[in-house]
Amino acid sequence: MSRPLTATLTEGPVAGQLRTLAIPMVWGLLATMSFNVVDTFYVAQLGNQPLAAMSFTFPIVMIITSLGIGLGAGSSSAISRAIGEGDASYARRLATDAISLTFLVSASMCLLGWLLMDPLFSLLGATPDLLPLIRDYMSIWFISAPFLMVPMVCLSALRALGMSHIQGYLMSAAALFNAALDPLLIFGLWGFPALELQGAALATLITRLLTFLVAFYILAVRVRLLTYPWVAWQALMRSWKTIVHVGVPAMATNVIVPLASAVVTVMVARYGTDAVAGLGVAMRIEPLMLIVFYALSGVIGPFFGQNFGAGQHHRLNEAVKVLSLFCLGFGLLLAVFLWLFGGLLASLFSEHEEVLRVAAFYLAVVPFSYGAYGIVMSVNAAFNGLGRPMPAMALSAGRVAYVFLPLALLGQWIWGLEGIFMATALANCLVGLWAWEWLRRYVQQVRAGERAMTPVEAGHDPH
Repeated sequence: MSRPLTATLTEGPVAGQLRTLAIPMVWGLLATMSFNVVDTFYVAQLGNQPLAAMSFTFPIVMIITSLGIGLGAGSSSAISRAIGEGDASYARRLATDAISLTFLVSASMCLLGWLLMDPLFSLLGATPDLLPLIRDYMSIWFISAPFLMVPMVCLSALRALGMSHIQGYLMSAAALFNAALDPLLIFGLWGFPALELQGAALATLITRLLTFLVAFYILAVRVRLLTYPWVAWQALMRSWKTIVHVGVPAMATNVIVPLASAVVTVMVARYGTDAVAGLGVAMRIEPLMLIVFYALSGVIGPFFGQNFGAGQHHRLNEAVKVLSLFCLGFGLLLAVFLWLFGGLLASLFSEHEEVLRVAAFYLAVVPFSYGAYGIVMSVNAAFNGLGRPMPAMALSAGRVAYVFLPLALLGQWIWGLEGIFMATALANCLVGLWAWEWLRRYVQQVRAGERAMTPVEAGHDPH
C-alpha cells in the first residue's frame, strides 16, 4: 500500500519553517555548485587556454541546466499544490509523468547541442584554437546532461513534500565523489590515464550516472512517490499539460539567465581571452556566494504551492516579508565580504594579472546587487509555486531586454569592460524592486479574494 502524502508546510512559524527547509538545501547546493569550482580549479592548472575554453562552455552548461530547473519547478509546483489539496493519487501520477517528460526533453536537447557544437561555440566568440579543447569537454558533458536533469526533477518532487534534507545528503555525497575523481582523470594519478579536459567531463558523467540511480531508487522505493508508468494517452497529456503550464515558462525564465551570461561573454570577448578567463573565474565564484539565495528559492516554491493549495493565504503574506528582509540583509553581508576578499578568492584560480584584475573588479561591484537578485529569485519561485509562471518570465525577460542590455551598451560605451559589470549590478537592483512590489500586490489580492469568499468557498483552491 502507498504511503500517505501529507501537506507538511501549512503549519508552524513561517520563518522557522523556511529556515529548516533551506539549511539542508544550502549544504546540498553548495556541494553541487562546487562541481564547477572544483573543475575550474583543476583545469586552471592546465593553463590559460583550457581555462578559457571551459569558460566558453559555462553559458551552454547553464542553459541545459536551466531546462532541468524549469521542469523541476513545474513538477514541484504541480505536486505541491496537489498535496496541499489532499490529492495524493494525482501527486504520484504527476511525479511519474514528470520523469518521462524530462528524459525526452533532455535527450533531445543534448543531441541537438552535440550535433551543433562547433557553430554554437563559434557564435559565442570562441577562437578556432579553443574549439578542439571545447569539443574535448562538451562531447562528454552532453552525454551526461540527461543524468543531471532527471535527478533534478526527482529531487524537486521530494522538495514538494517538504523533504529537502534528502536532496542535501545526496548532492553532498555526489560532490565529494566528483572532487575525488577529478584529479585522477584530469592528471592521470594512481594509474589512471591523463585525460585533461576530457577527464573533467568524464568524472562528471560517472558522478551523475550514480546520482541518477540513487535518486530514482529513493523516489520509487523509499518514498513511493512513483506509480505505474504506462498510462492512457489522455491521462499522460493531462499530467504533462499541468507540468508544462509552469515548466515551460519556468524553463524560459531560467534559460534567460544564462542567455544573459552568454551575451555578457560575447561582449567581454571583445577584450581578449584573458578577460573571458577572468569573467569565468568570477562566474564560478558567484554561484557559491549566492548559494543561500538558491536554497531559499528552492523551498519557497513548494511552500507557496502547499499553502496556496490548502487555502492558507495569510502565510503567503508573512513569507513575502520574511524573504525580503532576509535577502537584503544577507546580500549586504556578501557584498562587503567580496569587496574585501574577492581578489584573494580569484587568485586561487589564476595567477595571471589581467585575469585577476577582471575577476576582482566584477566581485567588487556586482555583489552589491546580490540582495536584490536574491529577491528576484525568490519571487520567481513563489509565482511558480502559485501556478502563475508568467510574472516570473516577464521579470526575467524584462531584466535582460529592457533593463540590462540598454544599461550594458551604455556602460560599455562610457567605461568599457567595467561598464558592463556596473550595468549588471544596477539591473539587478531595479528588477529586484519591481519583483518585490509585484508579488506583494498579488498576495494582497489573493487575501482580499479570500476575505470575500464564504467559509465554504475559502476552503477550496480557486482553480
